[in-house]
Amino acid sequence: MKKSVTIVILAVISVVFIGSLYYLYQKNLEDPVVYATESPSKQTIVKKTVATGSIVPREEVLIKPNIPGIIKEILVEAGEFVEAGQLLAQIEVVPNASSLVSARNNIQSARTNLETAKLTLENQQSIYERQKTLFEKGVVSANDFDNSQREYNQAVQNYKQQQVNLSSNQQNYDIVKTGTTVGLGDNATTSVRATITGMVLEVPVKEGNQVIESNNFNEGTTIASLANVDDMIFEGKVDESEVGKITENLPLEITVGAIENKKFDATLDYIAPKGIAENGAIQFEIKGTLAKNDSTFIRAGLSANASIILERADDVLAIKEALVQYDSKTQEPFVEVETSDQKFERRDVKLGVSDGIYVEVLDGITEDSKIKVWNAIKPPLNF
Repeated sequence: MKKSVTIVILAVISVVFIGSLYYLYQKNLEDPVVYATESPSKQTIVKKTVATGSIVPREEVLIKPNIPGIIKEILVEAGEFVEAGQLLAQIEVVPNASSLVSARNNIQSARTNLETAKLTLENQQSIYERQKTLFEKGVVSANDFDNSQREYNQAVQNYKQQQVNLSSNQQNYDIVKTGTTVGLGDNATTSVRATITGMVLEVPVKEGNQVIESNNFNEGTTIASLANVDDMIFEGKVDESEVGKITENLPLEITVGAIENKKFDATLDYIAPKGIAENGAIQFEIKGTLAKNDSTFIRAGLSANASIILERADDVLAIKEALVQYDSKTQEPFVEVETSDQKFERRDVKLGVSDGIYVEVLDGITEDSKIKVWNAIKPPLNF
């Protein structure tokens, strides 16, 4: 019995020994672990954040009538350039019955006042002439004569004022009835004119449309919108997580979806001090002025993206971000540099600007350094 146990133990030991030898033999047959290397290169690194928005004119002027009526004629269309003062449209006035009656009653009242003033003037003139004759004869005192002269002068002034009132009421009646009057000239309210020099962006009304004037209770009907298309800006929004990174006067690179393979330079000149909640996130409005040295025509309202350049490093020594490792204790960056065939040593590095793919290396390696790629090159599998 004891002899059988001994034989089994020796057999197990023999199998384990032979297995170990076979395992070591197979390990020696495996290819050694090989790491690839990459060398630094010269790169232009741009750190930026992106804002979405559109291209709009800096100032868009809405032309509105100053009298209600019906569009009789439109003389321009969208896309035309106009000069300040140029006629855009003509309005045919539709008189308001209540205003017309009121204006007519005012004329009648002014005529009555004028007749009364005329009778008063004639009476005061008669008294004045009689007092003057008596004063020259020494019958009345100088004080009485002065009083009659003053009352006569007041009657003259009152008569002239009533004449002006009648004329003013007559003009008001003409304006209510026809929209214009004698002597109004280029200021006729039926003529809608451009207030600035620029391009007509939109004419939202048609001939025959009814329009109302702008007043304290109503914005009025827009006849046309004008803008200087040579002074365009980017208007967009950035998320609250990005607004802390940007400042005014940073450069922008504008890309317009409708204009392929073209970038426009701009300068960030406005950041809203207050954010607006949109879709559960706080957005801040920004504006950037487009450079005027580009002759490409950009239509107002085109959607665009703005790359806000936070930092930029031109033609600097850089490596891929994936090659950088960080010390587990100090969190300082380092790379592994090849010193001989598949032999590497740690080199601490000082980093600069990063765009998420490449990072600038300020110190620690040279352009000739060969940096270890973390993932080893595995040998192909044999089937």
